[in-house]
Amino acid sequence: MKKLSALVVLGISLFSLTASAAVTVRYYNRDSKKHSFDAVCSGSHYTVTFDGSTTSSTTIQGSGPCKVKDAGGEVTLKGGENIEIKDGRIQVK
Repeated sequence: MKKLSALVVLGISLFSLTASAAVTVRYYNRDSKKHSFDAVCSGSHYTVTFDGSTTSSTTIQGSGPCKVKDAGGEVTLKGGENIEIKDGRIQVK
């Protein structure tokens, strides 16, 4: 029984560690082309890609908040946002 409890605690700990190490957003890309933007999350650099003419979700594998550089400047994403992309610019809805 103690072994099962230890495994459950370990599983929950790993899940919470994994959940906090990523930023997931739901997006709608109004542009017909795919966009790839540079993102910085807790000092680490990543590239996030949004497919063209698509509604979907994407995950940045860094710890939030993440600063994403788009055509209009920089947007901060913490995770859970709904965003819209138009003319290469990200808008948080």
